[in-house]
Amino acid sequence: MANRLQGEQSPYLLQHAHNPVNWYPWGDEAFKVAATEHKPVLVSIGYAACHWCHVMERESFEDDEVAAFMNEHFVCIKVDREEHPDVDHLYMDAVQAIGGSGGWPLNVFVTPERAPFYGGTYYPPRPAYSRPSWLQVLQRMSDIWSNQQEEVNLQATQMLQHLRQASMRVMPAAAGTVDSDLCRKITDSLLAQADKEKGGFGNAPKFPGTMAISYLLEYYHYTGEEAALTQALLSLDAMIAGGIYDQLGGGFARYSTDREWLAPHFEKMLYDNALIILSLCDAYTITGSQHYKKIIEETIAFAERELKDETGGYYCALDADSEGEEGKCYTWTWDEWMAHSGDTTGIAALHFGVLPAGNWEGTNILHIARSMSDIAAEKQVTEAEIQAIVTEVESNLFGARSLRIRPLTDDKSLLSWNALMNMALSKAGATLGNSTYTQKAVAHAQWMLASFDIGGTLLHTWKKGVAKIPAKLDDYAYLIQALLQLASVSGANEWLVTATALTEVVVKDFGREDGFFYFTPASQKDIPVRKVDLYDGATPSANAVMAHNLWLCGMCTENTAWIEQSGTMISAMGSTAVRYAYSFAYWGLLLQRKYHGMKTVVFSGIDAAQAIKEIRAKCVPQAYLLTCGKEIFNLPILEKKFFNGNLYIFVCSEQACLSPVNSVSEAFNQING
Repeated sequence: MANRLQGEQSPYLLQHAHNPVNWYPWGDEAFKVAATEHKPVLVSIGYAACHWCHVMERESFEDDEVAAFMNEHFVCIKVDREEHPDVDHLYMDAVQAIGGSGGWPLNVFVTPERAPFYGGTYYPPRPAYSRPSWLQVLQRMSDIWSNQQEEVNLQATQMLQHLRQASMRVMPAAAGTVDSDLCRKITDSLLAQADKEKGGFGNAPKFPGTMAISYLLEYYHYTGEEAALTQALLSLDAMIAGGIYDQLGGGFARYSTDREWLAPHFEKMLYDNALIILSLCDAYTITGSQHYKKIIEETIAFAERELKDETGGYYCALDADSEGEEGKCYTWTWDEWMAHSGDTTGIAALHFGVLPAGNWEGTNILHIARSMSDIAAEKQVTEAEIQAIVTEVESNLFGARSLRIRPLTDDKSLLSWNALMNMALSKAGATLGNSTYTQKAVAHAQWMLASFDIGGTLLHTWKKGVAKIPAKLDDYAYLIQALLQLASVSGANEWLVTATALTEVVVKDFGREDGFFYFTPASQKDIPVRKVDLYDGATPSANAVMAHNLWLCGMCTENTAWIEQSGTMISAMGSTAVRYAYSFAYWGLLLQRKYHGMKTVVFSGIDAAQAIKEIRAKCVPQAYLLTCGKEIFNLPILEKKFFNGNLYIFVCSEQACLSPVNSVSEAFNQING
C-alpha cells in the first residue's frame, strides 16, 4: 500500500512510496501532526544514487515490525537531500556535532518545532559494527521522548544555539593582505596534502578534488611552478586511467574507495562530471594534450547520452546499483569477458587489467593497467595494431553492456547542477574551439531560464515540466556564473544583462550585513537556522562563486560597491584558505586572481572573433573576455566600443582602462602587465 510519497517527483522519495513506513514529505503537514499528537519527528535524509540508503531501506524500512514501531511512536519524514540541501545542511551539522561524523542515510530525531536532539547515519538491522540496531535506536529515542522530555527540550535548545553560533563563527573577522606569499602558502598546503605517487589528495576514499586541481593549474600558469603542474596532471591522469572513469562509456563516478582510483563508488553525478570537464579544459589549455580533449569529448557524450532530458535539461545522477548489486552494470567476470570481448590475443585484457580471478570482489573493473606503448614493446607489435584491438573490444563490450539492466536514473533536474553543466559546455566550446558545444550551452541556458524561472521567481528542482522549491544560493550563484561565461563565449551580451539582474536579486534576498550571503532567501521560513556556506563540498562554495560574480558584474556595470564587496569577501578568506586549502580551493582561485589583477577585455571590429579565439588559446584566467557587437544592452563596459572596421581591443583593470590596441600580442601583454 502506497504512503504519502506516491505523489512526489523525487525518485528517492518514490523508492520509499511503498514502504510500510507512513512517510511524509518535507513540509508543514508532518510537523503539525507531530505537534497535535505530541510525537517526536524522524527526519530521514538520503538521495537516489546512495548505496547505503538502499541498504537501510531493504533492511529496516521495508520490515513490517520496524515500520509498525516507527508509525506508532514517530512522525516520519523522508527528505531527498538534493531537493532540500538546506534541510540536509542543517541536520548534517547537528549530527556531526553529536557524533563527530556524518553521511547518508542521515537519520535525525527532531522536535515538532524542527529542532534536532539526536541523530546518526546508517544503523544495521541487528547490533553490529559496535552500533545498536535501528530498532534499538528507535526504542531508546521513544523512551527518552516519553520519560525525559525536559532533557530533550534542553538538548534541542542547546543544539539550535550551537548551530546558530557555528554559522556565525565561520565568518572571517577582517580582510587580510593578498600577496604572492599567501598564494605560495595555499599551494604548499595543497601539495602537503597531495598523494604524489597515486594522484589526488589524502588517502582513501578519494574524491576528484577538481577545485584544488584547477587552483594548482592556475598557480603553474602564473609562476611556472612545476610541482603544482605535476600534481594537477598526475591527479587527472590517475583518474582517467582508473576505474573511477568509465573506460567504455565515458563519465566519472563519484569517488574511489581505494587509493589507486580502481574501485569507485559507482554512482555517476552530473556535478562531478561538469566540474571535471572544467578542470580538464584548464589542463588542455596549458598542455595542449589531445588526451584531455578526448576525455572532455567522451564525458560530454556520456552526459548527452545518459543524463539528458528530451526537453533539454540534464538529470541528476545514475545509481551505483543495478539488480541489487553495486557496480553490476559496469563490471565483468572472466567468463563474461571471454564471451563478449572478442579479445582473442589477450592484449586488451593486459591493457584493461582483466584477470581470471578478477581485480575486485571476484569480478573485473576496467582500468588502464598497462599502456599501449608498454604492451607494444613486450608483444613486438605496433601501437596502431593494439589501438585497433582495444577499439574493437571496447565496441563489443559496450554493445553487450547496453543489453544489461541499467542503473536507476535520478531523473529530476536541479538548477544548480544544470548551471555547472552549462559552464562545462561553454568552456569546452571555447577551449576546444567547438561551436557545437557552444550552441548546446546556449540552448541549454534558454531551457534553464524557461524551466526554472516561474513568474520571475527562480525555483530549485524540475521534473517533467513541473518546477518547485525556492532556489537556494548555489542555484543563483552557479546560474549567474554560467550566464557570465556564456556571454563571454557566445558573444551574446544579453546573458550578461540577465546575470546582472540575478545578482541584484541575490544581494537583496540572500545578503548579510557583513557582505557574505545566507544559503536560503529571507522569505524561506521552514528551517530554524539560516546557514552560511563558505567551504567547497562536492561543489564550489556558493559564497565564493558569488564573490566571483560580484567582481565580474561590478566591473562590467561600473558598480564599485559590488567590486568592493567582492574584494572584502575574497581578502577575508585568505588565512582560512591557507589553513584549509583543499576545502577552500575556489577561494584560493579568487585570491591568486586578485593578487595578479582581474582584467576585462572587450574585442570590437571585423577580426574580433578571431582575436578572442587567439587569446583564449593562451590561458588567461585573470581576464574576462567580451565581444562588442551593435547591441550595447546598456552595459557600461561596452559603451562607445563598437567598431565595424579594424580590430580594437580594450583592456581595463578595476581601477583604469588602458589605451586600446589593435593586435592580440599587444592585448596579451596588457592582460599580463
